[in-house]
Amino acid sequence: MKLIKAAAFIFQFGLIGLALAIIYVVAVSDRNKEEILSFLSGNNQQQTEPGGSQQPVTSYANAVNSSAASVVTIYTSKTIKEKLHPLLEDPIFSQFFGEQLKRRQRSRSETNLGSGVIIGSEGYILTNQHVIDGADEILISLADGRGSQAVLIGEDKDTDIAILQIPIAGLAGIKTSPSKNLRVGDVVLAIGNPLNVGQTVTMGIVSATERNRIGLNTFENFIQTDAAINLGNSGGALINANGELIGINTAKFSQSIGAQGIGFAIPISIALDIMQEIIETGKVSRGWLGVEGTEITARAAMATGNPGIKGALIVGVFINSPADRAGIQAGDIVVEVNGQPIPGIRDLLDHISKHKPGEEIQISLYRGPTNKMLKMRVTERPQ
Repeated sequence: MKLIKAAAFIFQFGLIGLALAIIYVVAVSDRNKEEILSFLSGNNQQQTEPGGSQQPVTSYANAVNSSAASVVTIYTSKTIKEKLHPLLEDPIFSQFFGEQLKRRQRSRSETNLGSGVIIGSEGYILTNQHVIDGADEILISLADGRGSQAVLIGEDKDTDIAILQIPIAGLAGIKTSPSKNLRVGDVVLAIGNPLNVGQTVTMGIVSATERNRIGLNTFENFIQTDAAINLGNSGGALINANGELIGINTAKFSQSIGAQGIGFAIPISIALDIMQEIIETGKVSRGWLGVEGTEITARAAMATGNPGIKGALIVGVFINSPADRAGIQAGDIVVEVNGQPIPGIRDLLDHISKHKPGEEIQISLYRGPTNKMLKMRVTERPQ
């Protein structure tokens, strides 16, 4: 009997101690008291997201607020003269009436709309080359309502990148994030001025990375996204959920073929490399081999004795090019450059373009069943 009373006494004081401990923890804790009480009661059903966040994301306003001021609208105009009448090309007719008709030649002004992203405080703006292509005048409208004429610093048609500059001090450059950190499924936001309705934000995810063989640019390494990209978004910002710039929006598949939710952006790492080279040298220098190629045909693969061979089938060689001087011939299959495999012709062109003019490379190729190793120096890619 005494043992039972002693156990009851200890149990009662234990409960009192536990209650006092709970009251103390709740009183001194920085965390929400209801959250702690819910946990202690065993009613903790809160879901945890894969990224480790304890709360579901209900807004991306902070990400937009930190980057929207760096996104601008670009208006361009150029004068287009109408084509002369074919009779003006006739020497006799032109002698009598040519000057009079030339003076009456009509012209029209063509305008274009796009977006851009301020990089740094010196007024440099990244955008797409097709936005400012051939423009006589480039006007920039900032998010705060200010405007300025822009100077074209340089452009690179092969990647659809152009660099502008405006004479406004104290501009806030956008934060950037390395494209290598991207994962398929990450949330992204596209900021631009679609259809000139005003600055607009659309949301999507990263649908794919390192997309190529799309046929939009000579050199392609796109971020694919389903965030809405429309006319006027070109050159605008693709940001992550932290408000960091990860890409320059460039294009979408035409809806005329029934495609929806397929847009593309140029990774910011590529765009910044091009920007730096243009600012420093005025142009982008790429290596050039001087070949034309295609994917391997079944006949060419069989000729090597290896039907599953991967490489670039050469179909043409420019006269006096590095490839011509090194002895590359039509029908050769290039399989390696400096020991790195070449799965196809685009891989060959991309690999060669990354070498600076004058660099020596070693190419492994098959000419029928014979494997050959050739050395050559790349030259600068013609514009």
